[in-house]
Amino acid sequence: RFRWMTIEFYLANTGIPVNFGIVFGVMFASLLIAHQVSIFIAIMERTTSQIRDVQEADIWVMDPNVRYMDETTGMADTDLQRVRGVEGVDWAVRFYKGNVRARLAEGYAPGSTADFRSVIMLGIDDDTMIGAPREITRGTLADLKQPDAVIIDEAAFNYLWPGQPLRTGMELEMNDHRAVVVGICKASPPFQSMGIVYTLYSRAMQYAPPERRLMSFVLAKPQNGATTADVCQRIHDKTGLKAVTAERFRWMTIEFYLANTGIPVNFGITVMLGFVVGVAIAGQTFYLFTIENLKQFGALKAMGASNLRIVGMILIQGLVVGVIGYGMGMGLAAAFFEGTKDVPALLGFHMYWQVMAGTAVAVIFIVLLASLLSIRRVLILEPAIVFR
Repeated sequence: RFRWMTIEFYLANTGIPVNFGIVFGVMFASLLIAHQVSIFIAIMERTTSQIRDVQEADIWVMDPNVRYMDETTGMADTDLQRVRGVEGVDWAVRFYKGNVRARLAEGYAPGSTADFRSVIMLGIDDDTMIGAPREITRGTLADLKQPDAVIIDEAAFNYLWPGQPLRTGMELEMNDHRAVVVGICKASPPFQSMGIVYTLYSRAMQYAPPERRLMSFVLAKPQNGATTADVCQRIHDKTGLKAVTAERFRWMTIEFYLANTGIPVNFGITVMLGFVVGVAIAGQTFYLFTIENLKQFGALKAMGASNLRIVGMILIQGLVVGVIGYGMGMGLAAAFFEGTKDVPALLGFHMYWQVMAGTAVAVIFIVLLASLLSIRRVLILEPAIVFR
């Protein structure tokens, strides 16, 4: 009982619990801001995963009506030769992207609830294999030359055969055509939680749903000495097709999702709530702490302490609280991403240093706003309060 009497005295007669309240308010705000902004950026990065994985091509040529990566409109096969004939083009190859239904040849897999899955199929050039996966963990890229061969990413294998060890030799059916898994690769996770299947372009034409025009994109590279922007403009002028750099195509895709989905609004509301709650909790707690210690501030003024010195004391206290709360918030956010890095649905999610810097700026604003109320109350304080 004597122990609790001592603890209760310090809780009631010191600013320790109040200071912890300020720290937790800043910690919660920084955690929520950093966590949500990092997830938002990672989701936007996922929308451009297939563009980033094709590192050989500097130019993407597509139908003029295409607005983003997942909105493909087939082009005629003759468009490939037209692009190759443009001055400044070093090489150009075909590239297919589409969604297909992959059905398990042997029926239901153990642990699965269906015998098919929708997957993203990428058809790469037969000769150069430009657009192939960057890291193959099972098999080799040369195995793709075998009959009915496909390479799938690890996510696709886990979707199709959950709980089984990664291995090759598994069979699929796509558009009533047989496909044999000859390799397993690592690919950047796409926006949709779907596996990725790589195959040769000519074979992709068999697996793809029948259409009159199936060529999704033409990948090209400018010659040495020719600027990418100039070659893109020449391709557009000569063929009438849309030709953009890989970087521009990435931003086209991101801008489409920003303008046509509710993702930025929803994440923006959450981040704003984190900022407002942080200001409210820290500001109210800081203000109560100041009110409880008005006599001490009055005594300092009576002894000759200037308003500038007292304001500096309050700001230093707010800075210390902000640094501690910010560090705790960043630590919790980093711990979340570290603990979920192997979760398939959250692959690629991580903390960005730009987010940490931006959150630090937000915490500075929170501390300043929280300190303003306290500063104003102290500035109008009369030193005579200490004698009342």
